[in-house]
Amino acid sequence: MPLSEHEQKLLEQLEKQLHEDDPKFANTMGSDPIRSWSTRHVIIGVLGAIAGILLLLVGVSLQQIFVGVLGFVVMGAGVYFATLRGAAFGKTRKAKAGKSKSKSSFMSNLEERWDERRRDDN
Repeated sequence: MPLSEHEQKLLEQLEKQLHEDDPKFANTMGSDPIRSWSTRHVIIGVLGAIAGILLLLVGVSLQQIFVGVLGFVVMGAGVYFATLRGAAFGKTRKAKAGKSKSKSSFMSNLEERWDERRRDDN
């Protein structure tokens, strides 16, 4: 069931307020997860996973347990690195002055909108 125009406006306002209150969380929970992935991390991670697979195969063919385990670890690290989001590296969170004030207004806005929506439904 699609959202009404009023509900879409409320959702956009909530998203905007979330980005202002906690941009790191908002970016983590963004609607487009592909956008926040770093292409460089994906490429390096995939290359690392391939190198790990090759090292694992070499370890198995030479019957060297240590080389095989090392290949498995490299492969796992490559997959992990490829799936990391770009926002996880090097970005610091900036503290806002008056955050509690904006949060209280945010909650009061939510309560007002909820009450308004309930009145509109009746």
